[in-house]
Amino acid sequence: MASKVHQVTVWARGVVQDKEGRDIANGLARAAGQEGKFTQSFDNYVDLPDRVNVPLRKYARISDEEIEERYEYENLHPEVVIVADATIVKGIDVLRGMEKGGTLVVATDRRPEDILKFIPNRDLLGKIVCVDAKAICGDRTVDFSGSEGGVDSVGIGQGISAPILGALARGSELVKLDHLDAVVKNKDALHKGHEQAVVKTLN
Repeated sequence: MASKVHQVTVWARGVVQDKEGRDIANGLARAAGQEGKFTQSFDNYVDLPDRVNVPLRKYARISDEEIEERYEYENLHPEVVIVADATIVKGIDVLRGMEKGGTLVVATDRRPEDILKFIPNRDLLGKIVCVDAKAICGDRTVDFSGSEGGVDSVGIGQGISAPILGALARGSELVKLDHLDAVVKNKDALHKGHEQAVVKTLN
């Protein structure tokens, strides 16, 4: 029997959060890779080219064995959904395809109970994690160094992606904080996100 592939879907705003969303997916995959896992991270090509503030998706996959479906370019059944801008939950079914018992991580200054009001299929969730990433990092745009398609030498986790990844480690067993610490640039924000995350278990 093939090993389970853990699917993670990241929602972010086009252009202004493109790198943040990618950093979350790439940071998670690289950290899990340090644990000896097989990983994959990529953009949702349907969402490209991204447009300013239009919601887009990034994906990560983690498995104990080789990932067979590497060329399926969408996570159909995410176990974890991460939302980098809380306003996205107001008009989009971010949990689409999630199996019961999944985890939702949201960058927000609101309580989990407030976010759940906007999730019509919240019965799918086993856990919701909220972290005020902007309060930790400030409201700034982190962009790629260079043109589209160029090598990103800025590093992973300069902005809100760092506390969001810390919150993920607090609310999920997919990745360990110390392995994230090895790949995320803003380590202070990573640890603050882990410490300040509000985790609410639902089922």
